[in-house]
Amino acid sequence: MSQEKLGEALGLTFQQVQKYEKGTNRIGASRLQQIASILGVAISFFFEGLPAEAAGRIGASDEGDTSQVIEFLSTTEGLQLNKAFARIKDPKVRRRVVDLVSTLSHEDAA
Repeated sequence: MSQEKLGEALGLTFQQVQKYEKGTNRIGASRLQQIASILGVAISFFFEGLPAEAAGRIGASDEGDTSQVIEFLSTTEGLQLNKAFARIKDPKVRRRVVDLVSTLSHEDAA
């Protein structure tokens, strides 16, 4: 599928699609889900070929992880949290938020 056709399906210009493809702009989880749906692939398709340790860091190490992410993002809280987190520009603050949530969820104790 061309960038132009994908852009039309997403309601974007092909230049915006190019920015996603080049990594100039980040793709949010809901947009990634929309792209996967348009292309008729599972979200895990975009993570194929990544080293296992990289896939584990982004939460896409297997289909079960991907379905958990999709399930979480389909909730009101998940979508709100994702949108708010994406607006945080400072990487150090983002890391601290992840650390906070991990601590609150007792992830470190597991």
